[in-house]
Amino acid sequence: MAQEEELVFLPLGGVGEIGMNLALYGYGRPGNRQWIMVDCGVTFAGPDLPGVELVLPDISFLAEERRNLKAIIITHAHEDHYGALNDLWPGLNVPVYASPFTAGMLEAKRDYEKARGEIPVTIFKAGDQINVGPFSIEAVGVNHSIPEPMSLIIRSPLGTVVHTGDWKIDLEPSLGPLTDEARFLQLGEEGVLALICDSTNALRDGVSPSERQVSESLAKIIANAEGRVGITTFSSNVGRIRSVAEAAEAAGREVLLLGSSMKRVVDVARDIGLMDGLKPFLAEDEFGYIPRDKVVVVLTGSQGEPRAALAKIARDEMRNVAFSAGDTIVFSSRTIPGNEKAINDIKNGLIEQGIHIITDSEALVHVSGHPRRNELQQMYQWLKPQIVVPVHGEAAHLTAHAELALHSGIPNVPRLRNGEMLRLAPGPAEVIDEAPHGRIFKDGMLIGDFDEMGIGERRKLSFAGHVSVNVVLDNRYDFLSDPIVVPIGLPEFDDEGEEMNDTLYDAVLGAVESIPRAKRKDLAMLQEAVRRAVRSTANQVWGKKPIVTVFVTKI
Repeated sequence: MAQEEELVFLPLGGVGEIGMNLALYGYGRPGNRQWIMVDCGVTFAGPDLPGVELVLPDISFLAEERRNLKAIIITHAHEDHYGALNDLWPGLNVPVYASPFTAGMLEAKRDYEKARGEIPVTIFKAGDQINVGPFSIEAVGVNHSIPEPMSLIIRSPLGTVVHTGDWKIDLEPSLGPLTDEARFLQLGEEGVLALICDSTNALRDGVSPSERQVSESLAKIIANAEGRVGITTFSSNVGRIRSVAEAAEAAGREVLLLGSSMKRVVDVARDIGLMDGLKPFLAEDEFGYIPRDKVVVVLTGSQGEPRAALAKIARDEMRNVAFSAGDTIVFSSRTIPGNEKAINDIKNGLIEQGIHIITDSEALVHVSGHPRRNELQQMYQWLKPQIVVPVHGEAAHLTAHAELALHSGIPNVPRLRNGEMLRLAPGPAEVIDEAPHGRIFKDGMLIGDFDEMGIGERRKLSFAGHVSVNVVLDNRYDFLSDPIVVPIGLPEFDDEGEEMNDTLYDAVLGAVESIPRAKRKDLAMLQEAVRRAVRSTANQVWGKKPIVTVFVTKI
């Protein structure tokens, strides 16, 4: 009996975590499906991945399905939704659809990263529709903390799916679009099979404050400040940057942008008209000539990034720009989990300089770009979906979203995690298969898995250092010269005050001399004996076992 055609949803990132969003939609029979990809994002490496720049989703599932992948659609230009495209697209080589701002950001990112080749992008924006294989895809405008975000209406022969991307309901955004209530209501009347929906704020009750309220709060801070004002925010939040510029102008202040990523974003925004009507920004070398009460600095570094502009200000390392006692710096951002210590270190550095700090705990200086619980329920009411699939969140967010959807009367709320293939139709929504999934790592210019990139060994190095030993023997298997011992990342002295180098040197001598000359002909055995002796000695005097590399040469 022939298998039925199916509509399936397969997340390879972003479900069970915040970041690295990558979703696949497939239509057809098992083994003969056509696919589209929605988003292609990254997440950022923590201290547990020393040296790694970016974490990318593992797309090995597509190695065999590559010829069946028909398109990639990017919902918006946040790194967790488009940041992996430069690195993963060359292995896929399929059409990419994105808004003008997203396309501009992708090009600017490629120039900055000096990426090889180009990614041809077809402009696709709210109201547009494309036909890709068995799918018809329409973009719907929604509001978020970046220009031109979109939800996707994905129509198939087995039903309509709405993939929200990142969104919220803000009736007074500083930058459009409004979330298109009328279009979602129409869809609800037509019939929606499934809603694949953002869960980031599913733990938060109520409705998000409006960006207009944030703008008004920032305007008051700028108008009332006595000295310089610095405002750090996510560089992609063009609406926030524009609001600050307007408030500064109203208060008779000039605006300086600091940070390469913020300048790149503003350049792209300017190219598509999002900065029209604003006065030109200051050049960095003009800063010193502007009175303290006549300047606002918008700068990168809200997450404690050590090389960003704010960190350099906190360390007083900027060449042309400095803040002083009595000035104010506003953190117009939320703290991404894991960045707390880095951000606190910067705040303390600023406070030591006498600078006033304002965060969202003191004033309404930031609002999230994601829907709270009442906004989620509003979307359910508009669309009346048969199925809700919580995505874009960690386990706590997904579970809270699932409970909310069930409580709101949604009949089918399947539990899903990365790598699980969910059949949306025909029949009940259920997981029918599992696909290879996980993480790969960008390390310098190379990309590979955990072992290929040597991350495990690097972790060991960061914990216990490395010792190199070079032993040269003559033709009688005696030392031809003194062995060379080079410890890196070990303490300088052992527990009795002896130099660690000397202690390990003695261990090498002892290991070789304890082996009868006749048995030293087995160089591999000798090498292993020296390695073990050095590790054991280090452990005795230090309590840790370094990585040890031994070279034994017979002349």
